Amino acid sequence: MATKVVMAQLSPTMEEGRLIEWKVSEGDEIEQGDIVAEIETDKANMDVEALGSGVLRKIVVQEGQTVPVGALIGVIAGPDEDISGLLEEAAAAEDGAGAGREEEGDGGEDGAGTEEGEEREVGVAAETAAAKQGAAQEREGGSAPPRRGREETGREAGAPGGRRDGGRVRASPVARRMAEEEGIDLSRIEGSGPGGRVVKTDVEEAIESGAARVGTRGAAGPARLVEESVQLSQMRKAIARRLTESLGPVPHFFLTSEIDMGRALDLRAELNERLAARSEDAGSGVSKIGVNDLLLKALAEALVRHPEINASWGEGEIRRHGRVDLGIAVALEDGLITPVLRDADRKGLLQITAEARELIGRARTRKLEPEEYQGATFSLSNLGMFPIEEFTAIINPPEAGILAVGRTVEKPVVVDGEIVVRRRMRVTMSCDHRVIDGATGARFLETLKDMLENPLAMLT
Repeated sequence: MATKVVMAQLSPTMEEGRLIEWKVSEGDEIEQGDIVAEIETDKANMDVEALGSGVLRKIVVQEGQTVPVGALIGVIAGPDEDISGLLEEAAAAEDGAGAGREEEGDGGEDGAGTEEGEEREVGVAAETAAAKQGAAQEREGGSAPPRRGREETGREAGAPGGRRDGGRVRASPVARRMAEEEGIDLSRIEGSGPGGRVVKTDVEEAIESGAARVGTRGAAGPARLVEESVQLSQMRKAIARRLTESLGPVPHFFLTSEIDMGRALDLRAELNERLAARSEDAGSGVSKIGVNDLLLKALAEALVRHPEINASWGEGEIRRHGRVDLGIAVALEDGLITPVLRDADRKGLLQITAEARELIGRARTRKLEPEEYQGATFSLSNLGMFPIEEFTAIINPPEAGILAVGRTVEKPVVVDGEIVVRRRMRVTMSCDHRVIDGATGARFLETLKDMLENPLAMLT
């Protein structure tokens, strides 16, 4: 019996997914549970497992394509089993959805539709414009599909390299980043990708040959700007949708406080010295505590003391949570994700440090499971590693608050009537006014400030 391989809904907010890579080829023997493909969801890259055994008879969706949840992407069946009905069903579904996708701009650069002269494979809907095979098709470190010959790329006659009539160079995001890093002029590279697009291998060849170089980082000469349209990743689409749902309907207000971080940083330095010595003896374990770890610990302790902040808005009720699950905003190349540190109020500083580091590491490689980035009760967004002293963050519903943290700076302040230099950090809490009132939020920040200015209190 034939088994469908479909674009599964791998997170509650996922509406569509992009097929990054097929792990198998047509004709390969498949066992139930085998990993057959990797897809990009709105939060992470996830593996797709085969739900049945047989032969991968047909790949319906190619690498780089984006399709809605539930769409057929491949068929596993017996070697001689008739699968024409499934393929006709997939083709009909694609025909029905194609026009809407083109209007939404999912057809690649400029939202173009299928190019004239392209033919369908038997029983499989044709791809839209060749440019639709975007950056996901040539992920860094992944295997690129077979390269087309120059005569098959469909480039406009007389257009140099990957340049279109409008003067814009057609190139994948990976190729653009490599060209920028190596000082390569994309307009002087002949693209071998779909529609004449400059792809990763083209830039690698240019780097190797030394051609099209306009200077490397640090070299003299002005930087060059390139007008381009960047295809939206599933994560960027989800961010746009979620933040629109937050800032509009949720009545935000903001509270800012300045905290003296002198004692906290001194304690951190002392703890790190001891951890370094212990790590040398033991050869393992946590070797360094970060400022972010102190913030997480302080937040957890403050939220226990102020359960009215560790809450969320619901239909006809305000729900106060019985555990502190802290979301940690992590910046990625094409967006951000918020892994959740569970039961932070029940963990010591070293355990928070170890678990947060592990979560952040897997977030950056997009290896989190859905349950690891959903269900926070409060979130932390820290830009202290950048020259940003103060900012406001947008609440992630249904949470009622998020803390935005700037960098710590040395500045003159008045203490006991004298001007002294202190290490100060500004924090801003975004509050959902349906759940948190001004005085309520102010009392919470007062507790948080006291925790960080007297850090031994939160460690004992």
